[in-house]
Amino acid sequence: MSKITTELLLERAVPRSTRLRKIETLNLSKLQLKTGDLDPRLFSRLRHLQKLDLSDNLLDKFPNSLTLPDLRVLNCNNNKLEDVTALKQFPLLEELTYENNVYLTLNDDYKVMFLLQNLRLLNGKDITKLANHVRCVNSRKLTSKVTAHWEKFFRDQLPEKYTPEQVKSIKKKFLKSVQTNVVYGPSSLSEFTRWRVKMIAEEFLAYSLGLELNSDTEPEEKSDENEEESTESPREAAEDVAQVGDFSSYISNVLFVTVTPSKRKRNHSKSSPGKKRSKSQASTEEEAEDVSAEPLHFLQCHSKGNSREDFKTQLWSCVFEPVLDSGARKDPIVSSSRTVATCGGESVCLIDCETGTVLKKYKVATEEFFSVAWTTLTMVISDSRKKAHNILAAAGRRGIVKLIHVAADFCYGEIKAHKKPIATVCFSPTQETHLFTASYDKRIALWDIGIPDCDYNFKASQLLVLETASIPLRIALVPTCPEQYLLAGCEDGCFAWNIKLDKGQKSRPFEAIFQFPDDESMTTSHRVDGLAFLNDDVVVSKSSKPGCIYLWSWSRSFDAKGKGCQRTMSAVILAELEWSTTDMSYLTLSTCPAKEYVFCGDEKGSVWMYNLSSYTPAWGSAKGKRSERRISPTQILKWPELRVNGEQPPEILVNNVVADPAFTYLVVLTSVNITAIWKKS
Repeated sequence: MSKITTELLLERAVPRSTRLRKIETLNLSKLQLKTGDLDPRLFSRLRHLQKLDLSDNLLDKFPNSLTLPDLRVLNCNNNKLEDVTALKQFPLLEELTYENNVYLTLNDDYKVMFLLQNLRLLNGKDITKLANHVRCVNSRKLTSKVTAHWEKFFRDQLPEKYTPEQVKSIKKKFLKSVQTNVVYGPSSLSEFTRWRVKMIAEEFLAYSLGLELNSDTEPEEKSDENEEESTESPREAAEDVAQVGDFSSYISNVLFVTVTPSKRKRNHSKSSPGKKRSKSQASTEEEAEDVSAEPLHFLQCHSKGNSREDFKTQLWSCVFEPVLDSGARKDPIVSSSRTVATCGGESVCLIDCETGTVLKKYKVATEEFFSVAWTTLTMVISDSRKKAHNILAAAGRRGIVKLIHVAADFCYGEIKAHKKPIATVCFSPTQETHLFTASYDKRIALWDIGIPDCDYNFKASQLLVLETASIPLRIALVPTCPEQYLLAGCEDGCFAWNIKLDKGQKSRPFEAIFQFPDDESMTTSHRVDGLAFLNDDVVVSKSSKPGCIYLWSWSRSFDAKGKGCQRTMSAVILAELEWSTTDMSYLTLSTCPAKEYVFCGDEKGSVWMYNLSSYTPAWGSAKGKRSERRISPTQILKWPELRVNGEQPPEILVNNVVADPAFTYLVVLTSVNITAIWKKS
C-alpha cells in the first residue's frame, strides 16, 4: 500500500489545507518514500502545487506522469536518483536542488539545463548564463557537427528511391556512428554530448527523411570505452564548465599570453624570443629547435575570491586521476587520465589538461591546501551492487584531511589527523584505504580511512604513528615492499621506517638515517625537500646542497638484516644530476618511472628534465658503478615570455612539476598562482 494518501497530503501542506487543488506548498521530506509511492493519479489532483519538497527519501527516479503543471520549486536532496530526464514534465520549474544524490553527475546538470527552459537556480547556483550557452551555443555546434557527419559519410549511402528497410538500416548505422565520432567539450561531459547528439540526429533524420521522431530521452548506457579527445579550443571548452554540491560553479581565469617555448640543451644554448607558434609551425621547426614539449595552457584557477590580480597564492601539489577499470595498479601507463587535481591556497581544482577546463573546484575559506592524493575504493551502491569510485584526499594547514567523492561532487567526510599542518599525504599502492599523513608535529601517521556505505557513513582509524626527528617534507613507499618500508625526506635528513603492521608497536622511531656526501665528508644533517623513486630500486632525492640532485640505490644502502633502530647508513650514490645553483628550498622533484624521467623546477620558472633511460641498465646490475660526472639535464623548458594585462608576473618559482604516467602532459605549479600545462610534441 502506498505511503501517500489524500489525508497525508492535506496534513503536510504548508499551510494545512482542506482540498488538494488548493495546495501550493507541500513538504514530503523524511518519509522514506520510494518511487512507487508517488501515485500519478493522486498527484494529478495537485493542479496548483508550486513548491514540492521530496528531500531525504529513497527515490531512484521520477514517474513520467506526475502532472504538476504549475510546479516552480523542487527539492530532491539526499535521495538515490539515477536519472533526471523525467523532470522535463515540469516545464515551469525555476528552482531545482538534488544535492547528495551520489549517482547524479555533471552530465545530469547539463541535461536538466537543456530540458528545463525556465530553470534559473540549480543546487542554489544561478545557472542562467551557462544554461543559455547549453541550449544555444552547445546545440548549434552539435547540430553543425551532426549535419556535417551525415553529409560526409552517409548522404551518398541512401539511394534516390529508398525502402523503409533501407531507411531503418541507415538510421541505425548513422545514430551509432554519430554518437561515437561527434565530440565536443571536455571528456567529463561525454555522456551528455552523446545524449544530445542522439537527440539532434533523430530530429535531423525526422526532418530530412520524414521519419517518426523518437521522443524517448532515457539515458544511454554508459560506455566503458575511452572517450575521444575534444576537438574544440580551450576557450570554447572552458565555457562548458559547471559543477554542483560542495564545488562552486567556476570558469578558470585563462591567461592569454605571448609565449616563447625555448629550451636549453646540454650546451645550454638559448633560443630567441618569439610568439606562440601554431602546431603546424611547431612541427616544421621541431627538428631545428628540438623542442619536445609545448606550452598548452596557463591557468589562474586558485585565486582568492576568483581575483585576476592574485599572484601571491602558492600552488603546491598535483596528481593525475586514476582511470577506473583500467588495471591501474598493474600498468602505470594506463593508470591516469588527462584529469589532474591541483591544490594551493583555499582551493582544490580538477583540470582537464587537454582543454584547460577547470572541471571542478572545491574551497574551504579557512584552509591552505598543501597536498592531494587519489585512491580508488570499491563502494557498495544500490541493490548491494559494488562499483569502483575515485576518492581524492586533500590536506593542509589545518591538519585536517578532506575526503572527496569527485564523481558525486561531494566532500563526504574529514579526518582530524594532526594538530599542526600536514605537509604531504599519500595512499598505499596495495591497500587502497591506507593513507599516510606527514605533519609539522614531527609525526607521520598511517590511517585506515574505511569504505563509505551508500549513505557515506565511514569509520577512520589510526593504525600507526612514526616519530620523526624533524618536520617530514616528502614521503615515499618503497616499491618492492610498500607494506614494510617508508622513506621520508625531512628538514634534518632522510629517514626510513619499518611500517609492517604485524609488529605490535604502534608508535615507532625511525629505523635508519642516511648519510650523503658533503664536500669531503659524509653528513646526515641536511634538508631533503625532494624525494621519489625512479624505479623499484633507484631513489631520487634533492637536498639543501645547491646545484645537486642525488640518485642512490635503496637495496644497496639499506641493511634490512641489521638489528636495532636509528642506525646510520651511507647512501650508495649512483649519480648526481646537475641542477640550479640556488639555495632556495622546497622546490620539489618528481619522477615518471614508466619513461625513466626526472623533473625538477627552479627559481626562474624553468623545468629541468632528465631522461635517464640510458643509465638505468648499468645501475641495475649487481656491480653498477657510480657515474663519474654529473648528469646534465636532457633539456630545460624555460618559462615563456608571459604578460598579464601587459605586465610580466613577479619572480616565478616552480614549486612542483608532475607528468602523467605516459608523459603526455606536464603540469607546472608556481609560486605566483599560475598553473602551466605543457604537452609533449
